[in-house]
Amino acid sequence: MIRTIKLESGQTLTPELLARSGGISREIIEAAAAIVDDVRLRGDEALAEYTARFDNVVLDDVRISDEEIARAYELVDDTLVEALRYAAKRIHAFHEHHRQKSWTVTDEDGVVLGQKVTPIRRVGIYVPGGTAPYPSSVLMNVMPARVAGVSEVAMAAPPAVDGTISPYSLVAADIAGITEIYKMGGAQAIGALAYGTATIPAVDKVTGPGNAFVAAAKKHVMGDVGIDMIAGPSEVLVLADHRADPRFIAIDLMAQAEHDVRAASYLVTTDATLPEKVEAELSRLLGIAERSEITRTSLEDNGLIVVCENMADAIAVADVIAAEHLEVMTEDADVVADAISNAGAIFIGRWTPESVGDYVAGPNHVLPTGGTARFSSPLSTDDFVKKSSILSYTRQGLERDRSAAETIANTEGFWAHKQAVTMRFEQ
Repeated sequence: MIRTIKLESGQTLTPELLARSGGISREIIEAAAAIVDDVRLRGDEALAEYTARFDNVVLDDVRISDEEIARAYELVDDTLVEALRYAAKRIHAFHEHHRQKSWTVTDEDGVVLGQKVTPIRRVGIYVPGGTAPYPSSVLMNVMPARVAGVSEVAMAAPPAVDGTISPYSLVAADIAGITEIYKMGGAQAIGALAYGTATIPAVDKVTGPGNAFVAAAKKHVMGDVGIDMIAGPSEVLVLADHRADPRFIAIDLMAQAEHDVRAASYLVTTDATLPEKVEAELSRLLGIAERSEITRTSLEDNGLIVVCENMADAIAVADVIAAEHLEVMTEDADVVADAISNAGAIFIGRWTPESVGDYVAGPNHVLPTGGTARFSSPLSTDDFVKKSSILSYTRQGLERDRSAAETIANTEGFWAHKQAVTMRFEQ
């Protein structure tokens, strides 16, 4: 079912062997850009037209009312409401550890240097629709913004044909403290959030996952507003040895594969007998899986098993893949995890399925995909603040630094830069 390759000792996993899917086609990039630009130009009129065309619904009011939120609670089981409240507390508590404070230092000449940390004023959160509701995405995007001190959070989600938004997303939004929710999806929603319309105030940053059109739209508006990341298909990598349970590996691969046919599932192992055992468990579990068609297609199209000669090579392969989620099911799992350099989130040991990270553990599940964990980090409170440098010189401090500043300015050919220092001592 899953493509398997065996590497010789010291052999590197090349891009050709990895055959990673992803990227956004030129056609989608151009189409999304055209939609965003049209919404920027024509505002609510264009937004309504695209909502009618792509979501097959004509809306009298794009904003969710208090009555609709109250009705959502009637449609959601109390057990789920409590689970979402529990998850929100866990996520909030974890992100409290990320909170940054402004700071200054003063040197011996009285020069004050530092950094001022300021929350972003207004943020837009995109919540996808599609084949399943994602209340967890609401919490993961909103809670770090709240912890960071963002004062205004607007949420956008695509409406169903009856003009409603998933009650699960509405309940999660209410638990997270969002009162400004709009029925809009796709590239048109990103355009409306980024540039504003007569009824929707523009935001300063857009976060949240979506399909290829949403990703392309975020890429198009980047620079005019901030974005969190360009998210690709979801992915998991299980790093395992002979001690790993093939049942756990199989179900954890499936837990990722059931997201989307484009999701990628990797198994990297030092045990040459493990792939066959995992394949057997996959066959058994697919027979009872609720999303078996999506899961099977994902595993067959984007799954990969890599058999390595030793753990050092396996770790090297894992770092090349730089997966969004990385599970370590090995002997001395803590030691192996510590040796990993590239991963969005690392799940250590047999009792840590990726699922708990998606929902209730606390760390954010908005993670770098497509190998971008080589240089990117999970969504956090850092994404919802901006930093300003602080400089306050005394005469004594400027006199100390005068010669070096004048010399560098003179070398770079900037006369006024040099004079801005020199003239202060000519009085």
